[in-house]
Amino acid sequence: MRYLADLLTLSRFILALALIYGCVIHSGGPEAAFIIFLTAEFTDTFDGTCARKWPFPKNKVPKYRKYAAQFDMVSDALLAAAQVLFCTFRVNWIVGLIVIIYYTVICGALELILYGKFFGHPDNCTKNSLTNRNFPLAKKIVLARRYLYTICLGVVNAFILFATSWPEPVKYGLFIFGCSIFVFVWFFLRQRRKNVSRDAVEVEEALSNKKK
Repeated sequence: MRYLADLLTLSRFILALALIYGCVIHSGGPEAAFIIFLTAEFTDTFDGTCARKWPFPKNKVPKYRKYAAQFDMVSDALLAAAQVLFCTFRVNWIVGLIVIIYYTVICGALELILYGKFFGHPDNCTKNSLTNRNFPLAKKIVLARRYLYTICLGVVNAFILFATSWPEPVKYGLFIFGCSIFVFVWFFLRQRRKNVSRDAVEVEEALSNKKK
C-alpha cells in the first residue's frame, strides 16, 4: 500500500500523455478525453491521501521519493496542458487560447514572484522570492491561484463534455455532478487553507533560521 500513492501519480502522468497523443494524431473524441480526464483527476484526489495514510518508514524511503513533489507537480501540469490542448484543437480554440494565456503568462509570472523559479515550493525558493520576504501574502496568492486553476479546468471540461455525442440528459447530469464536485473541492481547499495556516508557523520558522 505504501507504493499506491506513487502508482496513482504515475498513472496520471501516463493518462496525460495518452490524451496528448490522441490530440496529436487526432484519435479519440471528446467522450474519451472526458473519461480520461475524470480518471486522472480521481488519481490526483487520492494520491496525497494515500501518501499520508501509508507513509514509508524514515529508514526505508526509496531514493526516488526525494523528487515525489516535483513529479506530482509535473504530472498535474501535464494533465492540465493535455486537457487544454484537446479543447483548443478539437473543441473550442477561443476558450483554449484564453486558458493557455492564463496558464503560461499569469501562472508563470506568479511562479517567479512566489518562488523565484518555475515549479518552486516554500522550502525550495530563491532568497529574493515573495515566499521568503512575505510568506503570509505568498500563501494567499497561492490559494487564489488554486481557485482560478480549478475554475479554468472546470470550464474546459464543461466545453469538452457538451461537445460529446452523449444524450442531453447525460450531459446535464454530468455537468451538475461536476458542479457538485467543484463545491466539494472548494470546501476541501478551505480546509486545506486552515491546515496550511497551521503549517505556516513551522515554514516561517524554517525560513527565519535560513536567514540567520
